[in-house]
Amino acid sequence: MACFRRLFPLCSSINRTTFSSSSSGVVQGFRSYGGIASPEQILLKLEDAETRAGADTLVLDDKMAQIRREFDAAKQSFLRVPEALKAMPKMNPEGIYVNKNLRLDSIQVYGFDYDYTLAHYSSNLQSLIYDLAKEHMVNEFHYPEICMEFKYDPTFPIRGLYYDKLKGCLLKLDFFGSIESDGCYYGRRKLSRKEIEEIYGTRHIGRDQARRLVGLMDFFCFSEACLIADIVQYFVDAKLEFDACYIYQDVNRAIQHVHRSGVAHRGILSDPHKYLVKNGQLLHFLKMLREKGKKLFLLTNSPYYFVDGGMRFMLEDSTDFRDSWRELFDVVIAKANKPDFYTSEHPFRCYDAEKDTLAFTKVDAFLPDKIYYHGCLKSFLQITKWKGPEVIYFGDHLFSDLRGPAKAGWRTAAIIHELEDEILIQNEDAYRLEQAKFHILQELLGRLHATVANSQKSEAYTLLLEELNDWRHKSSHKMKRMFNKSFGATFLTDRGQESAFAYHIHQYADVYTSKPENFLLYPPEAWLHVPFDIKIMPHHVKVSSSLFKNE
Repeated sequence: MACFRRLFPLCSSINRTTFSSSSSGVVQGFRSYGGIASPEQILLKLEDAETRAGADTLVLDDKMAQIRREFDAAKQSFLRVPEALKAMPKMNPEGIYVNKNLRLDSIQVYGFDYDYTLAHYSSNLQSLIYDLAKEHMVNEFHYPEICMEFKYDPTFPIRGLYYDKLKGCLLKLDFFGSIESDGCYYGRRKLSRKEIEEIYGTRHIGRDQARRLVGLMDFFCFSEACLIADIVQYFVDAKLEFDACYIYQDVNRAIQHVHRSGVAHRGILSDPHKYLVKNGQLLHFLKMLREKGKKLFLLTNSPYYFVDGGMRFMLEDSTDFRDSWRELFDVVIAKANKPDFYTSEHPFRCYDAEKDTLAFTKVDAFLPDKIYYHGCLKSFLQITKWKGPEVIYFGDHLFSDLRGPAKAGWRTAAIIHELEDEILIQNEDAYRLEQAKFHILQELLGRLHATVANSQKSEAYTLLLEELNDWRHKSSHKMKRMFNKSFGATFLTDRGQESAFAYHIHQYADVYTSKPENFLLYPPEAWLHVPFDIKIMPHHVKVSSSLFKNE
């Protein structure tokens, strides 16, 4: 205590100290508000300051040495997979993951989108969409003939990217709207962190910048993102000036033409074995719901002939429902024009499939074995009398399919086909090892930054910092390439944060899974709860760095 009593007045006195000098320029002493200190007092104060500085340096050296020892020990532990890590539970690739608690016993009505929800497609579909869109751009928009040589690259895009219509960049954003440092492409060239900062000033996307971004979220997004990048790259290589906004508009118009003109639908139905995937579990799921007394409806933007052809093909191995799949549904609505369906007041029209015509009579009831076109949510609820919380709707597009129902009070289920593959990768010991390594390195880097002030950065500090950053970057890069070589995982950034796509799932999906029939794994009366120990997404397990410390 005597030591502390001596230090406090000293600190106070130093803070009030001024210098005085003689005409010869020699410092005569410290002038303070209390008077002039004697030479003996000055010497004692300087010695005390030097002693404290030396003590601080020793403490700093000890802390850095401790971090270095822990880092060296960690590098040795990285050479093998800890038994505790191997023993960690695996997540179910076919599980239902919960953002908001859901009681299935309170759900009386099940609604479904068609494409990528009831219908499962092979990887060949993206190549078909890509090829048809590029042909339209060459033939109708007069893009160079060389564009016909472009090929769809399934290893390049992921769902949930953003395109900057002003700068021409494809971006992967994190939960907070920042550009992932390893997820920004101009054409097919990845931009460095320095280039990103030169273009955007910072990695964070501001409100004004966000207005010019368009999200690529639906099942067309893979071919759309790839075609945008390929065309931008062509213009860059050819040294031709171009407006990035025009490229997006042209590609988007071509993609929409492929869908709305029916050219993609006809291509799929001409060779269903190539594009559609049969799934017996889907029929089992729909029949189970009917047997439990649930109401079912189909709500899709696709035309009826396309849905009918696809359902017949997928159920052709079941003689009971091959020709009468409509018996599974209480209401079938095609060409619904989502998302406008949820906010417009368009009337329903009864569709005659044999004559391919729409009736002129008013629709004030949904009759069995009838098909309906267009319509709106307001009329749908008035006719069915179904209350919002008792309805759950399944769809793959977070904006077109789920945002409207979520705002209307329906429960929502997002169908994300990539989920299965991502969970399988996250279950692998190799991925979990890199994840644990990343967390250890992140922890050591945080401690190093907190220990060393800017004025105390030594050569030893710089070397340790560079080595930790290098190991962390390598670990992050390894995790990324396990998913997608260009953009990494759909749900996570390279640093383990949620992606912007994951953020939208939080907003609009009460639950999410890889396909509707996964609900067969749960009793119809199940209560689905949000995990109490959720770290990132409900399907994601955070591997603790402590697993290595216990070995």
